[in-house]
Amino acid sequence: MTDMSIILSEIEIKLRKLIDVRRQLTEENRRLASENQAFREQNEALERANQELKDKINKITIVNALGNNEEEIKEGRKLIKELVKEIDLCVSMLNTKE
Repeated sequence: MTDMSIILSEIEIKLRKLIDVRRQLTEENRRLASENQAFREQNEALERANQELKDKINKITIVNALGNNEEEIKEGRKLIKELVKEIDLCVSMLNTKE
């Protein structure tokens, strides 16, 4: 009978440890999920800022292309052609979805 109570005590101790480990892992999982969400939001904000900066660069390049330098004019025309192609691609994608 004492052997049985010792075995039960050991099982109870191990079970309590497992429950504690599960609780710790659940808390860590929640914390990591929260961190992950924060990083995703930060990444999205950085991507938006990056796109805004790219747009600014494009606008500045176009403005500079209106200058007198032949190289800047060629670069501006090239950029405008690329933007027109991108717009055409977007329009065609919209048309295929309909």
